[in-house]
Amino acid sequence: MAALMRHGVFKTVQMGPAANALRFATKAEKKKGIDRKAPPRIDSSAQAVAAKGFLRPQKSYTPPADLRARLDAVARGVLGGAAGDASLADLALKFDLCSACAREFDHAIPNSILHTVQTLDDVRNFYQTPVDTKTPLDKMRNMELPENLHVQFEYHRFHPETDTMFGGQTAFNRSSTLITGLKYKGKYKGHIQNQNWPFNS
Repeated sequence: MAALMRHGVFKTVQMGPAANALRFATKAEKKKGIDRKAPPRIDSSAQAVAAKGFLRPQKSYTPPADLRARLDAVARGVLGGAAGDASLADLALKFDLCSACAREFDHAIPNSILHTVQTLDDVRNFYQTPVDTKTPLDKMRNMELPENLHVQFEYHRFHPETDTMFGGQTAFNRSSTLITGLKYKGKYKGHIQNQNWPFNS
């Protein structure tokens, strides 16, 4: 038991300086005037993830034409005659307002930005912002594309029973076509490629 305790203390002492060495420059580095840079921030990664909003399970939302009048009516019903910069510090009042707006517009404020909603103007700005859930590929259908660019929206998937130009032989031997998504199981037909010669048998 004593040997185990000594071993644990020894390992703790060994690990301590190693953890600190990662944060500070060594003496040799300080003599040369080298200081370790701060670790990279994840701001760029956060921006990249935010730009991929089409992958999130959100519903499309288009602000109605009478948004301001309807939102003012909801705010009067919950807050009374509050101005646009009225604070929503009272959490019960904030919950009532957000719930009423979600019922009125069929569009709820997500939890990820709920902490940024501090005033009635923040609520108004949220409901004035449209939400487009189309993928970039679907957006190209209505775009004016350059003459030298052609996008095949209904793409073709190889199947040996229907692609008989070369006797059902694929250019990618030993590569099966697997349909894993529920959305495309009824649209495309998959097949398991033979792993031994002849590959198309």
